[in-house]
Amino acid sequence: MATVREIMTANVATVPPTMGIKELAEFFVQRGISGAPVVDEEGALLGVVLEEGLIIKDSRVHVPTVMNVLFGFVVLGEKRFEDEIQKIAALTVAGIMDHHPHVLSPDDTIEDVATHMLDKNIWYYPVAEQGKLIGVVTKKDLVKAIAKGI
Repeated sequence: MATVREIMTANVATVPPTMGIKELAEFFVQRGISGAPVVDEEGALLGVVLEEGLIIKDSRVHVPTVMNVLFGFVVLGEKRFEDEIQKIAALTVAGIMDHHPHVLSPDDTIEDVATHMLDKNIWYYPVAEQGKLIGVVTKKDLVKAIAKGI
């Protein structure tokens, strides 16, 4: 069965958490990419930043729904509201990145990755081996694998 190692993109453009939002947008456009692993000075993986984070930054905040229930109020969507406010106020990559991305092993099967992508609606994954970033897998990598008959 084919593995992540066979389809991953190994030459990965990374960004530091201190990179500015505008600089990140320019970085994505210049390289024609939709995401990047966020790494520290030693190259340790800190998270992932995606185009969606830039889009959220320019969006309207979804105000939580408040329901009057008997003798009090229930707030629905408060966590999402807090997350959106933080991302909209962010000035650097650290403010919009996913701090806890699902990390793939190079030995994971393509079938498992495809299933996870569809189940979780996540299309960008860092790949690490022995704690070190060695690549990424995106939906584009899966499409290329299908085209090659892998």
